[in-house]
Amino acid sequence: MAAELPPPVDASLPATRIIAVDTTAGCRDGQYSELSRLWELESGTDCGTFGIRGYRPISLSLIAASSVNRQPSSDAPDHTAPGTTPYRRTETRIQLSVRTKIAQGILTGGHPSRSDSLWFGYTQQSYWQLFNRGLSRPFRTTDHEPEVMYVYPTDAQLPLGWRLRYSGVGLVHQSNGQALPLSRSWNRVYLMGGLEKGNDFNLQGRVWRRLPEGNAHDDNPGISNYIGRAEVAGTWHFKTNQTLGATVRTPLNSAQRGSVRFEWMRPLGSREDAVGLRLHTQLFSGYGDSLIDYNRRRTVLSVGLSLVDF
Repeated sequence: MAAELPPPVDASLPATRIIAVDTTAGCRDGQYSELSRLWELESGTDCGTFGIRGYRPISLSLIAASSVNRQPSSDAPDHTAPGTTPYRRTETRIQLSVRTKIAQGILTGGHPSRSDSLWFGYTQQSYWQLFNRGLSRPFRTTDHEPEVMYVYPTDAQLPLGWRLRYSGVGLVHQSNGQALPLSRSWNRVYLMGGLEKGNDFNLQGRVWRRLPEGNAHDDNPGISNYIGRAEVAGTWHFKTNQTLGATVRTPLNSAQRGSVRFEWMRPLGSREDAVGLRLHTQLFSGYGDSLIDYNRRRTVLSVGLSLVDF
């Protein structure tokens, strides 16, 4: 029996095309600005809902501090450690931070280019006494920070070439998960906004109000007078994807407290994209480097590796 031949190709039909998948699309598409990709403000930067994305840097750092809190205390009754613990000023810091978009198009549904969004984020920061063999290398403190934030896209031209890109509102809880006398926690609601100037500069700001707690449940009275009530964070991208950053927190009153943080990040090796490991150097001075230190001023120098986004 003769073999059956395939039907002849009709030359009038269009040829089949192989479509390559662009792995830089959506929130990785470099034609959009950093803030647009960060919060997926435009339809072209959409990476969908319920995917896991980076939030603050995921980092592992070695730190040296001007002091370490060997006997944490608070103005709340029964919130002072009964004795001192011989912690060392040199330790390591581990930060994990992720977020996911849980809804989009809430108020901008049907808009041809802009998209608002609702996010859930979680950040955990731990100080590990890695070099303290005498104490069996414990974790000195760990802060947990879940938050929900709503982001609305804007596009307003401002003087000197600046551009308002988003505004939003959020609710955040922060606690260290400890029992008395080391328990520390607070809840805040905040307003936020972000500006950019070209692809090199951006400014992001938040102003918050602490949600009231009864005196019997307040682990840290007056925490806003130490850590602050507002912050402004600015970044400058220069050379081959290197970044300089500064963050200032202020209590917005006459108290000379708050904090300042300077950062420098550069990619490892020859990587030039926005993803991947970076060398991360940071200098912090002020109050609230960790929640147990909300009322203690200290200066911290850290050097480590950070995964900025993924």
